[in-house]
Amino acid sequence: SLFGAQPAEGSHEVIVHTPRHETSLTGLSEDELAIAVAGWRERMRAVSGESSYVHLIVNEGPLAGASLEHTHAQLYGMRFVPPEVARERERATAYHQRTMGSHLLADVATEEVRRRDRLVAIDDEAILLCPWASRSPFELRIVPRRPAPRFEAEGEGGAGMLGTALRALAGAFGVLPQLNLWVRTAPHGSEEFCWHIDILPRLTIRAGFELGTGVDINVYPPERAAQDLRAALD
Repeated sequence: SLFGAQPAEGSHEVIVHTPRHETSLTGLSEDELAIAVAGWRERMRAVSGESSYVHLIVNEGPLAGASLEHTHAQLYGMRFVPPEVARERERATAYHQRTMGSHLLADVATEEVRRRDRLVAIDDEAILLCPWASRSPFELRIVPRRPAPRFEAEGEGGAGMLGTALRALAGAFGVLPQLNLWVRTAPHGSEEFCWHIDILPRLTIRAGFELGTGVDINVYPPERAAQDLRAALD
């Protein structure tokens, strides 16, 4: 069919981070942020059994598409695996097979720690870095120290580093910029994968070149962004 379509099926939830009115994740204490992230995991587990892919997002600010002022996350239980996620799964599986057991994102994280050019912070649970070939300025990625396919699995990894990422951005800009955040977790039935959290500050606008070609232009190198964010944490 030239015009294929299917019904919009699945689930959609809004997860309120705190009963106290706060407009940003930065308004949460360390304990409150940990509780909020634990809530993400709980709800992701609840809908994962009936979903091909579970997608959790946080939009902060009108430029990031936020329609509510109160800080919240949104959770989508999807009946299909989005193409970008499927491509990441295929790359991870192919790398695992080609290297006879290595994990793609774990090896990337190890090399980033060794080089330190794009490394922002590291703790016992996770690594914070500005990804190689970042799509836009100050893009951040949280990667677990021990590779695991599913973010929603039991545990608390990543909550502390998420707080570090927010503090770094707020310190670098004086106030937390408007941003999009999403959790990338393994699709249903996939084992060779590694979850990560991506944070994309809305500092630039994708214009005609980016929209027309699919090629992103980043005017601020990730190495320089990582240096600025490390300084903001000192």
